[in-house]
Amino acid sequence: MTLSPKDASRLTREICGLAPIVPVLVIDDARKAAPLAEALVAGGLPALEVTLRTPAALDAIRAMAEVSGGHVGAGTLITPDDVRAAKAAGATFGVSPGVTGELLAACEAEGLPLLPGAATASEAMQLLARGYDMLKFFPAEASGGAAALKAIGAPLPQVTFCPTGGISAQNAENYLSLGNVLCAGGSWVAPKQMITDSDWGGIEALARNAATLGDRS
Repeated sequence: MTLSPKDASRLTREICGLAPIVPVLVIDDARKAAPLAEALVAGGLPALEVTLRTPAALDAIRAMAEVSGGHVGAGTLITPDDVRAAKAAGATFGVSPGVTGELLAACEAEGLPLLPGAATASEAMQLLARGYDMLKFFPAEASGGAAALKAIGAPLPQVTFCPTGGISAQNAENYLSLGNVLCAGGSWVAPKQMITDSDWGGIEALARNAATLGDRS
């Protein structure tokens, strides 16, 4: 099923709107994937990004795709082959650090909603011209942080962002308080040592704290 850029952005926006934080996960052992996903979902973070940076990543996506209440996505999509492999593994959305025409076309052809990366106004404008208005701001801290994202938002109010890269429990609110930010991506909710130790209760507690960030009620 092909997907138009506007429909892709709509679906990605719905996923990003599920919680203020999208856990960015680097998984070395696929056997840890399902209980990790269960802990994060139980803590209130249902949208999960598994980065394609380890040999276990695709198997981890397959395992997480079976977890009730979770929405597993594939991060670090670089090539069309990445897109096809992620979709076959059960990913329901994709995330990329930047974009190419080939990557966008592959996601559209595979029907995989994409959160495409942009770090400048020009990159955001190019994606907007194609029909994408829900973008990843990456690398957030290295690209000027919340102040830069606020400045980009002034002339581009129709674009919404998920900043990722250097986001922590200490600075997440700086981003989430911006009108053009729907959520943020961060890895602190699933520390490597906690995953190694199978400390699912500890990860759930971190997730619960993260799920309260940016509360605008």
